[in-house]
Amino acid sequence: MRDKHHEEVAGLLLAAGGGRRLGGHPKALLEHRGRLLVEHAVGVLRAGGCGPIHVVLGARADEVHERADLSGCVLVDNPGWAEGMGSSLRAGLASLDGTGVRAALVSLVDQPGIGPAAVARVLGAYEDERSLASAAYDGTRGHPVLFGAAHWAGIAATATGDRGARAYLEEHEGGIRLVECADVAEPYDIDTAADLRHLE
Repeated sequence: MRDKHHEEVAGLLLAAGGGRRLGGHPKALLEHRGRLLVEHAVGVLRAGGCGPIHVVLGARADEVHERADLSGCVLVDNPGWAEGMGSSLRAGLASLDGTGVRAALVSLVDQPGIGPAAVARVLGAYEDERSLASAAYDGTRGHPVLFGAAHWAGIAATATGDRGARAYLEEHEGGIRLVECADVAEPYDIDTAADLRHLE
């Protein structure tokens, strides 16, 4: 159920990590419900109502290109992926610059417990390029996060290492609209071998 309003919001999927704690197996290439995790995550953004979808790839990007069906997405290669999530966020936001979209809804490839319902809720908080919203789980901020275009430069300037947009969000805590999603999603990460039990 995509409305025209939401065509202004791009889905930005960060899927570049190398899976260091998974023995170097990139999370994008894990399987979940018969599909690669990166395909599953793109499907969630689409079903949740995002307009264009940009996917940031890094570790074994050639293999992801080859094996994953990411048709209709803009694929962004991040050669600096090993620096951490911050570099992927910067690459993704740079890829949106000049496209005409007014906000980015950022999600992570390794959170399959977050589905279209949570994406749609956070998308519903979009008003204009100054919007700043985040899913919350029992009051604790999590993903997905929505950044209006007015915030992109500030986020890119502070996104370093694995902190992503954390520093920017802490600085703008008072302006973030929290959207409770604990009743429709589980924000676990697939980080270690023990977490693989979440995959079906």
